[in-house]
Amino acid sequence: MSRDVTASRVSPHAGRRFDSFDLPPEVRAGIQRAGFTHCTPIQEKVLPLTLGGRDVAGQAQTGTGKTAAFLITIFTRLLARQRPGRPAAPRALVIAPTRELVVQIAADARLLGEATPFTIHAVYGGIDYRKQRADVQSGLRSVEILVIDEADRMFDMGFIKDLRYILRQLPSYDRRQSMLFSATLTHDVMELAYVFMNDAVRVAVTPEQVTAEKVEHLVYHVGVHEKMPLLIGILRREKDSRVLVFVNMRRSAERIVRTLEANGCSAAAITGDVDQRRRLKVLGDFKEGRLPILVATDVASRGLHIEAVTHVVNYDLPLDPEDYVHRVGRTARAGASGHAISLACEDYVEGLEPIERYIGFKLPFEVPEDDMLVHPVHHPPRERRPARDGHAAGRTRRRR
Repeated sequence: MSRDVTASRVSPHAGRRFDSFDLPPEVRAGIQRAGFTHCTPIQEKVLPLTLGGRDVAGQAQTGTGKTAAFLITIFTRLLARQRPGRPAAPRALVIAPTRELVVQIAADARLLGEATPFTIHAVYGGIDYRKQRADVQSGLRSVEILVIDEADRMFDMGFIKDLRYILRQLPSYDRRQSMLFSATLTHDVMELAYVFMNDAVRVAVTPEQVTAEKVEHLVYHVGVHEKMPLLIGILRREKDSRVLVFVNMRRSAERIVRTLEANGCSAAAITGDVDQRRRLKVLGDFKEGRLPILVATDVASRGLHIEAVTHVVNYDLPLDPEDYVHRVGRTARAGASGHAISLACEDYVEGLEPIERYIGFKLPFEVPEDDMLVHPVHHPPRERRPARDGHAAGRTRRRR
């Protein structure tokens, strides 16, 4: 079970201790079982407000401990009040943009809430619809606490109409407590808070630090034909590592997995069209260390709480600068260090400068030496992306 709910191990910058809060024994037991002692910055700012009943709009990157902040609040406040109405009706609702994040939040809730009497259901697409519908058949009018996680991603993925519809099925904002978390508190996200929350307190944690502090970034300028040899070279040098490789297209993920497998590297892919049961199996193998290399599209860039990811490799530079932050946020979690390696080829190098503007610093770069390239014994033909913004897809735009 994941222990990435928080980043609250003791460190030189450890925050407030959890045992300084007035928490019920059941919640203290969950915190102790998870091995947490000190708050992360977002927890230290959020918990005094939410435990006191305030609504909060929090800005924090993934891996900063916000999941534990809202789960501790939910369990503490529900335990403090007797249940009005029907016992089976849902009391708390957490909304997240991806299936992976929903599954992870549910796992974290079972870890932290093991000693509580609450039942936890994960509802998402791809599996038995009728069973999940039965889990929430009593409706949402009984919800006492609402959490919207990764709110900015809701907008990015086009879910805002669905989200607004769900929110209109809940009790009015003054009859429930609401928490919203987002990597960026944009105008759209804050408008959501103004409409559906009760005078939410805005909380931000180091907004000037866009990427995790302990990530070591490096860009390799390569030709398209050099990307696979360089990837294999990196993987062979970084043995005993847990590597997450990001691509922009589903068919690229499938091709890379086939090539890596043919060259002695154990790998599997997660893309948007992979069956949910298969996704869970692959993620489980990766989390438990049975699978050293996971290749993914941006379906996996948010919401995956996986310990000990040592390297994130952007085989394709992302098309959206924010996705760079979310991808590299899969490493250097819970106070650990990590590596973010990006391969800037002629197809995607035009996205490098927007990424640097967004994160606020220049990424260090190198041109790989020939001995870093390991030419594969099998290399299926690559798929070329269509031209964008009037540029030919194959035009070389190498940065010096």
